[in-house]
Amino acid sequence: MKICLIAPTYLPARRANTIQVMKMAQAMAVLGHEVLVTVPGKHHGRSAPTWDELSHHYGLRHPFKIEWLPERFWLRRYDYGYRAVHHARKHDADLIYTRLPQSAGLASSLGISTVYEIHDFPSGRGVRILFKLFLQGSGARRLVLITRSLRDDLARWLDSLPSTPFTIIAPDGVDLARYADVPSSSDARSTLSIPERFTVGYTGHLYLGRGAEMILSMAARLPEIIFLLVGGDPDDVDRVQAEAENTGLNNVILTGFIPNAELPRYQAACDILLMPYQQRVAASSGGNIARYLSPMKVFEYLACGRPIISSDLPVLQETLNQNNAILLPPDDVDAWVKAIQELQTDPSRREALAHQARMEAQKYSWEARAERILEGL
Repeated sequence: MKICLIAPTYLPARRANTIQVMKMAQAMAVLGHEVLVTVPGKHHGRSAPTWDELSHHYGLRHPFKIEWLPERFWLRRYDYGYRAVHHARKHDADLIYTRLPQSAGLASSLGISTVYEIHDFPSGRGVRILFKLFLQGSGARRLVLITRSLRDDLARWLDSLPSTPFTIIAPDGVDLARYADVPSSSDARSTLSIPERFTVGYTGHLYLGRGAEMILSMAARLPEIIFLLVGGDPDDVDRVQAEAENTGLNNVILTGFIPNAELPRYQAACDILLMPYQQRVAASSGGNIARYLSPMKVFEYLACGRPIISSDLPVLQETLNQNNAILLPPDDVDAWVKAIQELQTDPSRREALAHQARMEAQKYSWEARAERILEGL
């Protein structure tokens, strides 16, 4: 098929939604589809990023076509959504795939075959109208939701949702090829110049609710262990770094942003990987996504083959269980410290969790996700 994937935000960026869009585009291309990604915004006199730059930033290995379309910021992507739909028609696309409500509502209303993927409950009157326009339009082909929790809340809001195969639940995924030969923890630490000590890690943004404060509390209780925090916007990194310094911690390493292509090595450098999400989790927009999140790090952690300690939020238990992770209350520092200490002294338990994680990761490749979403279209 000729697929036009309409990106919801500019590229390149450090937001998780841009990584997800690019991984899905690659997966569709790997499956043999002709993929065109449209992106909002111009480059203000600079040339567009090269494929090499984008592939390093997003960890891509299979090329596809990308085009930037103009937008006016004050129009809140309505002009871009309109342009992108007509751009897809101009290129005779068989299918529009998007997370942008402006494009999903318009394309479906025009009778263009459309797949709409949603990661959060529609908020605001305009977005809710666009969502209903998508569902009512003759072009609606599939609604993709990332968690059962999101499906259940949407069904209650609308009284019901179209059943499978129109509505499907598809958690995020992982690029398994990039985790095929991860080095041992010791070897990875050596290449990254990380001291050779037992290391506990976290990768991702440091927005409020992601658990950075919990990690600093653990680090204070476990001074012999290194805590490696990979990622984060500069302001958030500075905030966490200042907190660590103010409490006299010298066993915390913050790297700041790391391109996606290099991320597996940093995850591999850890003996344990943490996911201490709190009851309220901020997104890049500032909203609370704790009820619906499907973090890409879940699937990366699984594929990396390291034991996982995670908050026991119900939405995370749609993927994690007591066989592939240790699940703990998000605010119980004592329980997290105890779990780390027990794993540190029990290599056989670490290996059992790591083995099960690697096995489960095989279900979550981006290609398998794309194939399931596009099946029958």
